[in-house]
Amino acid sequence: MNENFLGRNGFTWFNGVVEDRNDPLKTGRVKVRVVGVHTADKTILPTTDLPWALCVLPITASGISGIGQSSTGLVEGSWVFGFFRDGELMQEPVIMGSLPGYAIELANRSKGFFDPSGIYPKYINEPDVNRLAVNSEEAPSLPLLLRQATRITGVPTADTNAFTSADGTITTASDGTLWNQPEIPYAAVYPYNHVYESESGHLREFDDTLGHERIYEAHRTGTSYEISPDGTKTEIIKGGHYTLTSGTTGHYIQGDSDVTISGHSKVFINKNGEANNHYDIQIGPNANVNIQVDNGDINLNTVTGKINMNAGGDYNLKVGGNYTVAVAGSIIENVEGAKTSNTTGAVIHRGSTIDLNP
Repeated sequence: MNENFLGRNGFTWFNGVVEDRNDPLKTGRVKVRVVGVHTADKTILPTTDLPWALCVLPITASGISGIGQSSTGLVEGSWVFGFFRDGELMQEPVIMGSLPGYAIELANRSKGFFDPSGIYPKYINEPDVNRLAVNSEEAPSLPLLLRQATRITGVPTADTNAFTSADGTITTASDGTLWNQPEIPYAAVYPYNHVYESESGHLREFDDTLGHERIYEAHRTGTSYEISPDGTKTEIIKGGHYTLTSGTTGHYIQGDSDVTISGHSKVFINKNGEANNHYDIQIGPNANVNIQVDNGDINLNTVTGKINMNAGGDYNLKVGGNYTVAVAGSIIENVEGAKTSNTTGAVIHRGSTIDLNP
């Protein structure tokens, strides 16, 4: 009976340390130095001579055609355990998992059982569990401290002046207010915060701490979103933000909305020139539309269409400088009541015919 296959050749376990993960075949293999089998003396057994070890994936990864998660989670310096599938020959290691611990010394690059690059472990005298999952005052998370220190506050909103017409009528405007980015809601309690952090600093947290349940996901630059315990969602985008939608987009805001833009803003409606794609703005009862330019012009222009205005009540116009009207056609005024014109300067009327009372 052939005994040279797994299951009939004995079962030999091992613990070891990953020293190389640059698999030339890119299959997720790593080189591991095994305790009790390989010497720590790298002059006798250099890292390059260690055997390649296969890595076992969970059932959430297919292990074929790249479906599911990749087998590239281990780093140099990771403690692992597994078995030799060739039994006591011990040339074909298989890694079943990693072993987080409590580092007490930094990497010694000249010895085996350490990260040859000297990067890992990053910290000593603390657990290998992510700091965001531990939440220790003695060893705080640096990304968390940065988030707390760079929280955005005091964002201004529109502040429009009240409008006073020529007859002294005052139209209420909007008072400018300030708003703040919500407080960082992090309050994790071990072991309920489930954290993933990549080597470059990408982060993902699913925090199940009672009363402080959160979701946080961030790029290393700080672009992120966070869902607070009360369901509030905060998004921070450090670069550009592009949304391309092929279908319909709907927004329903039951509360307030404030938009503050440091640069310009453009809106292009009905780009394809189709009929009835109108741009409609409707304001409900008991509210005003206030538009204010602090130091500039308001330009309203139609290329071929009309400008139609209808005031259900009074129409008030106050001009601080000259009032100039150029009309290519006729001017028709229909006034049902009285008309009063008060001019402190000269009044000049020119026309081919002037009929004051025809």
